[in-house]
Amino acid sequence: MNPFLDKFEKFLAIIFFSMLYVFISTNLFAQKIKDISNIIGVRSNQLIGYGLVVGLNGTGDSSSKFTSQTLSNLLKHVNVTINPNDIKAKNVAAVMVTATLPPFAREGDKIDVTVSSIGDATSLQGGVLLLTPLKGVDGKIYALAQGPITMGGFNLRGGKKQKHFTTTVKVLNGATVERAVVWDLYHQKRATLSLKRSDFNLAVNVQNTINNFFHQQVAIATDPRTVILRKPKNLTMPEFLAEVQNLNVNVPHTNIIVIDERTGTVVAGGDIIVNPGVIVYGNFTIKIKKPTSILELTTDLKKSNATPQDIIAIIENLRAANSINAKVVIN
Repeated sequence: MNPFLDKFEKFLAIIFFSMLYVFISTNLFAQKIKDISNIIGVRSNQLIGYGLVVGLNGTGDSSSKFTSQTLSNLLKHVNVTINPNDIKAKNVAAVMVTATLPPFAREGDKIDVTVSSIGDATSLQGGVLLLTPLKGVDGKIYALAQGPITMGGFNLRGGKKQKHFTTTVKVLNGATVERAVVWDLYHQKRATLSLKRSDFNLAVNVQNTINNFFHQQVAIATDPRTVILRKPKNLTMPEFLAEVQNLNVNVPHTNIIVIDERTGTVVAGGDIIVNPGVIVYGNFTIKIKKPTSILELTTDLKKSNATPQDIIAIIENLRAANSINAKVVIN
């Protein structure tokens, strides 16, 4: 066997596994730019309106003055005049109607709406939402909502299936867009990316990834969350943004522990390390002699009959003592 070939094959193997390691390591936390950022100006808008749900089976408002007044005003439009004090219909409910207008929505598009009772109605099931104008914060009407009520799934509380939320319901495709929020993107020369996370390393990675792809200085990071883009001359702005958003960028990994004190839930990555130390809490003591993962620590705490609230208190104090290599987020 030729020793030269043996050395050459070993050399190729080293190169191969080195390249494989680099590939895996550089793509381990790679994400598309569109998943970690928003384009400033491309956003949804909230709409709100006040309306009536009719056709209820005696489950509407019983004595709400605004319901009877609204119904009286509505009947005037069809040449029926009636005193609001004489209206006792329990098949009508006053509701607030909300919706989200997607970016670049156009006239005639359909959007879902959420209908919520504001009186003492016990259920909106089986009702029909009457024509309701939906306005933006500028007071202009952007959509009109109307349609039969759709009951959502079951209410899950404490892991148990219970009855519906019958006073907050949906009207699927229940609103028609009447006014578009137009943004002239085509003629723009610049655009701004707003990163969903504030991180200097991430902003610089996004900047360098974009510039390396286009082989010119088209992106510049101005702060930990903002990257300003300048459109190349050979591309339109939609073409430029389409290519930018599909680029993969290395996202610095951040260890995070999420604590929900209301439910006693703790969510953490298994690779989070707790530094050596001693934990004295209540009736038990745990000695950490070497760096330990958060998974091992919580397992030991459970063996010591620690409750979720005990574990949360211990983690919060470990964070205060800088004994955890992670950011703690408390909800």
